[in-house]
Amino acid sequence: MNSAFAPWTFRFRGSTARILAIVACFRAEPNVGLAPGHIGRQIGLSLYDTVRILDRTPELFVKLPGRRDGITRYRLASSVAVREAADIEALVQRHARRESWLFYAFVAMAALVLVVATMAIAPALF
Repeated sequence: MNSAFAPWTFRFRGSTARILAIVACFRAEPNVGLAPGHIGRQIGLSLYDTVRILDRTPELFVKLPGRRDGITRYRLASSVAVREAADIEALVQRHARRESWLFYAFVAMAALVLVVATMAIAPALF
């Protein structure tokens, strides 16, 4: 994400089911580059969400070089394509868990900053 208000993004947290559905779509049609529109129709996801997930997770999906028709196609990364379905699910869950821990760490840091600020101001009030 290129927003100044979001210096980090959570790519896996909250979208593991969609990512795994896209992986299943690729595994159903091996050795074929799929267009985001085709993937979105198969799993019932909007084109915008499909492209966003495909672009934000380059460790799972690879963008193929363009053709003359102008349609961008994607494939599973070779490191992911050779894995079993259970291994891919464990990989996605591990990434989501890491991002959740990072989120909780940021929340805890913000809460601790408020506690320290309150402790610094409280003696001046009494």
